[in-house]
Amino acid sequence: MRLIARRALLAAPLLAVPMLARAQAAPLVLATIAMIGEPAQRLAGTAARVETLLGEGVDPHLYRPTRADIARLLRADLVLYHGLGLEGRLRDAIGRVAASGRPVLAVGEAVPRDSLIVEDGTPDPHVWMDPTLWGIAADSIAARLSALRPAEAPAIQGNLAAFRAELAALGSWARAAMATIPRERRVLVTAHDAFAYFGRRYELAVEGIQGISTDSEAGVQRIRDLVDLLVARRIPAVFAETSVSDRNIRALIEGAAARGHRVVLGGSLFSDAMGAPGTYEGTYIGMIDHNVTTIVRALGGEVAPRGFQGRLAA
Repeated sequence: MRLIARRALLAAPLLAVPMLARAQAAPLVLATIAMIGEPAQRLAGTAARVETLLGEGVDPHLYRPTRADIARLLRADLVLYHGLGLEGRLRDAIGRVAASGRPVLAVGEAVPRDSLIVEDGTPDPHVWMDPTLWGIAADSIAARLSALRPAEAPAIQGNLAAFRAELAALGSWARAAMATIPRERRVLVTAHDAFAYFGRRYELAVEGIQGISTDSEAGVQRIRDLVDLLVARRIPAVFAETSVSDRNIRALIEGAAARGHRVVLGGSLFSDAMGAPGTYEGTYIGMIDHNVTTIVRALGGEVAPRGFQGRLAA
């Protein structure tokens, strides 16, 4: 009996170590898209581990979850998704997470309804294209992270304040840079209609070949109408997107050339996905910086080649 008791006492600390480690482990937060995941990790700091479900170049409009994705969602301590119809084919999986009792947050739906762009009753989900609106979304992320880890709330709120300050600086810089584009060239033509909030914030007319979802098809007449616009306005550049095929954009370039007007590919913009993880363009700030710098240079404005923080790839 004495030997058994002694063994139990020796084993108790060994059993306590993994139990203590589990108790102290940072909770797992799973974001659907990087535009949520990267800022969420910045806000969380060491209070949580944030992972992103959809990687570089993946289109959230079209993505169908795998069994492994659903398992990851159900294992997470908190799921952050965008909402507003962006992840249409993930809706059932996110519903399963909510039904399991685990917390979920529709980050994009934190933006006030009167700030959304709504067409035929359908809200445009691409609110991250406006840094001011994305600051509101960041507030909602910070609040939910603070509820998940109350002891870390002061640090999370400090991270939020720093992020908000950087967003304000980015927004001011972007407005000044966009203002250098000649008035007659202030038209942004892209693969799909993901830049309406960006255009509203920075006073650009925006034309997408496809609609707000890449589920929509681009008709021949839409291509013709946009070629007419490019020729009439003498627009010098159009833009591909990293998560959308450039086939339709190249059709515009060829159509304008057939009409005697030279249009170039101004570059590829980040729309529904960011750059590679671990790169500057793989951060929210870097994504917007890249887009602003690429657009301004291609449409004839003035901007430093390496952008807002001098960190863009040369």
